[in-house]
Amino acid sequence: MNKSIIRFALTAVIAGIASSAGYLCSREQQATQAPPSSGNAAQAAVNTLMNLRLATSDGQWQKLSDWRGKILVVNYWATWCPPCREEMPAFSRLQDKYKTNGVQFVGIAIDSVDKVREFNKAEKITYPLLIGTMDTMQGSAALGNAAQALPFTAIIDRTGKLDSVKLGQFSEADLDARLRVLSKQ
Repeated sequence: MNKSIIRFALTAVIAGIASSAGYLCSREQQATQAPPSSGNAAQAAVNTLMNLRLATSDGQWQKLSDWRGKILVVNYWATWCPPCREEMPAFSRLQDKYKTNGVQFVGIAIDSVDKVREFNKAEKITYPLLIGTMDTMQGSAALGNAAQALPFTAIIDRTGKLDSVKLGQFSEADLDARLRVLSKQ
């Protein structure tokens, strides 16, 4: 009897893991790089984002509007999210590459300040890491993150318009190509 219970429990766990992996893969395949909408709704979402005032991992306050006029790459992430952590070194490299071209990366962590501080100490991320809340995450839905999943990246051009979004891990090559185009405009 015990062996059959263990076998059933193990089968249930494996099925659950397989289901979760399938869901995450399908969600990744549905990721888009086109703006979610145009016109007033998209602009309202960008305006809300730009007016956010969030704490830094150092305990200071930062408004995204302080970077108005720059190409802003806003990445929603968390320390417990493996794809988020995997793309961040590439984001740091691209921040360093494009900073003189008016590009600014900003990470919005849906996490605790202690975990973000610990992560940044270990990884040495070269762009600001701000601390968001679940309300901040819910705000990403208006930018095109209906699933409210991580990682999620939104690119805002110099004029303050939503250029593109990406749900799921952003490849360094794809992001580099987009920033090359935007930084020449």
